[in-house]
Amino acid sequence: MTPKKSENSIVDIAKALGISPATVSRALNNNPRISEATRQRVKAMANEMGYRHNSMASSLRNRRSNIIGLIVPRISMYFHSFFITSLQRQLQAAGYNLMICQSNDSVSLEKELANTLYSARVDALVVSLALYTEDTTHFAGFIQQGIPLVFYDRVPAAADIAAYIVKGDDYRGGLLAGNHLIQAGCERIAYISGPLTCSIYRERTHGFVDALAKGGVTLREEWIYHHELTAENAWSTLRKIFEGNEQPDGLFAANDTTAIAAVEFARERGIRIPEGLKIIGYSNDPRAAIISPTITSIEQYPSAMADKVAQTLIDTLQGHPGRQIMTTPGEPLVCSVDLVRRMTT
Repeated sequence: MTPKKSENSIVDIAKALGISPATVSRALNNNPRISEATRQRVKAMANEMGYRHNSMASSLRNRRSNIIGLIVPRISMYFHSFFITSLQRQLQAAGYNLMICQSNDSVSLEKELANTLYSARVDALVVSLALYTEDTTHFAGFIQQGIPLVFYDRVPAAADIAAYIVKGDDYRGGLLAGNHLIQAGCERIAYISGPLTCSIYRERTHGFVDALAKGGVTLREEWIYHHELTAENAWSTLRKIFEGNEQPDGLFAANDTTAIAAVEFARERGIRIPEGLKIIGYSNDPRAAIISPTITSIEQYPSAMADKVAQTLIDTLQGHPGRQIMTTPGEPLVCSVDLVRRMTT
């Protein structure tokens, strides 16, 4: 194998130009003490010699990497993809780079990623927890070292954790869905939710159950399912729900993937929507607006949540904790949700 060539350094550039390494370093960092002409000469020589800035060494000296870590369950999910796009745009404008990792809803991988990002000396960490994460001690190192930690969307159950919390109003989302189905005349309502180990599904469930109880509608145990909200699981569950003689006239699905599966299932079974079955999803995935019939859904506003996370990070990292957005770590910032009515109700 051909041995790897050593890379040119600031010292090499300085020798080539006959100036000091300190002058080269200042020129490359656009220090105003260095004339524009010298800066241009240094940068031209750096390009010619193939010089690469060693950001790792620089971060060790400055104790800042200008990198913010992000752990998401799945990048492919509509909510998280929109959140990432908005967050990255705002952080880059403030001079930070985003290092994106996905846990694939694996607790063990989430722990591994947390350790990796900690070792990479990120300036802060943003996390949306995996479905089955209940113990968050693998993030303790960030808190102990004073590294800003922000949980968003899927957040820890413990209210006293010393991290910033930015979450959607999932309780209200469940409440809106339940009230809307009752107002639409539904009396036999089914519910398909994610695992209750996950904060968003616990709160959506609480809101939905409270709405039905206040509306005098009984939620039957045999029509309640909690599992991972994939299309395959949705079809399997829908077959079980609709196998009896008595069938639901309303369905609340805790994500739009399940709601879309329900529309396709009803079409296959010859169930008319909304006359025979009314359906509400969650997240306002763009697919909900193009399927026929279009699906009523709960809008979560991922870009607005990203705005709040970005501002929290920037304020904290730049020495303005609590300004405008957050107060103290552990006190949740709750983002609004709304019901978007379409043809399935």
